[in-house]
Amino acid sequence: MSTKKDKFTLKDKFYMEIALELAKSRHGLTGSNPSVGCVIVKNDKIISIGQTSFNGRPHAEFNAIKNCFEDLKGSKMYVTLEPCCHHGLTPPCTDSIIKSKISEVIYAVADIDKRVRNKSFKILKLKKIIVKKGLLKNKIENFYYPYFFNRKKKLPYVTGKIAISKNNIIYSKYQKKITNIYSDQFTHLLRYQNDGLMITYKTLNKDNPRLNCRLKGLKNFSPKRIILDNNLITKTNSYIIKSSNNKNTLIFYNKADKSKISKFKKKGIILIKSKVDRDNRFDMREILKKLYNFGCRNLLIEGGNDLTNSLIKNKIFNKFYLFKSPKNLSKSSEYLKFSGLNTLNQKYQTKINLNLNLRKDRITLYR
Repeated sequence: MSTKKDKFTLKDKFYMEIALELAKSRHGLTGSNPSVGCVIVKNDKIISIGQTSFNGRPHAEFNAIKNCFEDLKGSKMYVTLEPCCHHGLTPPCTDSIIKSKISEVIYAVADIDKRVRNKSFKILKLKKIIVKKGLLKNKIENFYYPYFFNRKKKLPYVTGKIAISKNNIIYSKYQKKITNIYSDQFTHLLRYQNDGLMITYKTLNKDNPRLNCRLKGLKNFSPKRIILDNNLITKTNSYIIKSSNNKNTLIFYNKADKSKISKFKKKGIILIKSKVDRDNRFDMREILKKLYNFGCRNLLIEGGNDLTNSLIKNKIFNKFYLFKSPKNLSKSSEYLKFSGLNTLNQKYQTKINLNLNLRKDRITLYR
């Protein structure tokens, strides 16, 4: 039971939990806008729900109001993030709320956007709408951490991932499969939740990966493919190049002759020239700035040993997933060992062993 000090009831919390699940299901799929969930209740009955649309517009509140076929007068709206009150490509959500005659709005956290922060509260109050904030605040702030990071830093939120065997090998010539099908499904979930996926040309040329989401029904939500390739020596007969178009593939390069550049552009690939340091390595912070300007907000990096180690040392990853198989891989032929475990443990203070029922595989989250 709620106490007198608690301005929210158990029912309030239940409805906000539903709104949060709606927001989570669109994470990484709403472009530069945050993913928001919205639930409208009247007489203790849910009469409508809404989510931020794919690519970010219209917003969740607008969709929930539009989708409702009942009279909204006297209803209550639960929304994970403060409704917008500024004119952009779409009218402000506060206008829709006021016109609908919704009588109460409860939102979890204030928007970090200066055009909105705490302004909607005042606008709605002036229209005699009851407004409450802070319901499930800590839990929902944690969900919006990537969005807050985007807004503050003007950079994508970066997630790293690597799979290793029991004896810490990430590549063996005759035993390429490391993790099992359950870990693979989690990898595809990460791909679904991120709008960009980065690898190097070395990984591409060696493994010829597809880099798409292969969860049933979610292939169309595969992330943009981003390749780091100093001299444009990516194999043109690879799956990535053959399936590229001017929306789904970017390659960062430094030097290449005009004929090679032309060849890649004809394949529909976006080429972005970038500087390298003395060791012929890209400046990753500069790369991330450029990706942010291209609209990338959530970036997954499935790197090899060198790239992953470099990014761990420079603490580029906001969070990092270490997949570990219980089986050893052979060292008798060509193989590559992951050398970044000690650095990973030193650089990232929080270490969580995820219990995901992966049938003996283990995933550890660092952040």
